[in-house]
Amino acid sequence: MAVAARKAGRAGAGAANKTTSTKGSTRGAAPNSPQFDKNQDLSAYNEMLLIRRFEEKSGQMYGMGLIGGFCHLYIGQEAVVVGMQMATKEGDQVITGYRDHGHMLACGMDAKGVMAELTGRRGGLSKGKGGSMHMFSKEKHFYGGHGIVGAQVSLGTGIAFANQYRENGNVCLTYFGDGAANQGQVYESFNMAQLWKLPVVYVIENNRYAMGTAVSRASAQTDFSKRGVSFGIPGEQVDGMDIRAVYAAGQRAIEHARSGKGPYILEMQTYRYRGHSMSDPAKYRTKDEVTRMREEHDPIEQVRRRLLESWKLSEDELKAIDSRVREIVNEAAEFATHDPEPDPSELYTDILL
Repeated sequence: MAVAARKAGRAGAGAANKTTSTKGSTRGAAPNSPQFDKNQDLSAYNEMLLIRRFEEKSGQMYGMGLIGGFCHLYIGQEAVVVGMQMATKEGDQVITGYRDHGHMLACGMDAKGVMAELTGRRGGLSKGKGGSMHMFSKEKHFYGGHGIVGAQVSLGTGIAFANQYRENGNVCLTYFGDGAANQGQVYESFNMAQLWKLPVVYVIENNRYAMGTAVSRASAQTDFSKRGVSFGIPGEQVDGMDIRAVYAAGQRAIEHARSGKGPYILEMQTYRYRGHSMSDPAKYRTKDEVTRMREEHDPIEQVRRRLLESWKLSEDELKAIDSRVREIVNEAAEFATHDPEPDPSELYTDILL
């Protein structure tokens, strides 16, 4: 699905750079939102729905005791990673923090391998030894999954340095949250990236509450797109709940980095529907706030409406898509609960002394 999304994104690149009206196929579009053609909307819907259903199943399995340790769900933020992946080319890399299942799926990593890693089975993408926060795929250019807050920013900057050194034309998408944005290593990375004009796009997923504290209570500068101003790094705020806006901004930022102009910052204004992790009751916000975000800004529902109203798909067609996605997720869950656990000898492999 992820490969299809990337192809669909490139195929519709011309249309995506146009602004929309409120007529015809762009009915209900926000002002200046880029257009998506039917294939792009279908691909985006499939990709985001896969992440949503996978995370719902993960939460269910965690509640059943089949997944242990930490587990951070991506429900509500799906448009960010799917839209950004649509703007990439083969070879571009992704690195992120611990809320990473959605990023893995968007990169094309197998749902069975992701789920098996969550349950600690040998078929997991880190052989059952990494769990929710530590999965990697060299084949899919995915470099983790990191549990230390902000650690991935310096690592992503290093990947971008390697790209420049090798002259391979690749860009590293480095994701982190509004909480991690206050870490010191982030600004050391910004300085180096701009000094050496490294091909990196810093994607700040501002879901408003970090671990559980509102942005306004924890950050002196709440416009995260300006966090690179003192280094001369351009940035912009993006509606992270609208996949069309994410895709268009992703194209601009990636082209900037790929062309040798250095890093770019995208602040994705998004929202997580669940708590920070499965152990978080999220009492720091009201139920009405969450309900309002779901009803008025849900990224999947926005695409669903376009498919129904603009592209004239039927409810039965959309139900068929949902059924196929649920089948993929259920197969992944079945595999992850019956695959054997790693052999004890695996405790001594993949260790750097």
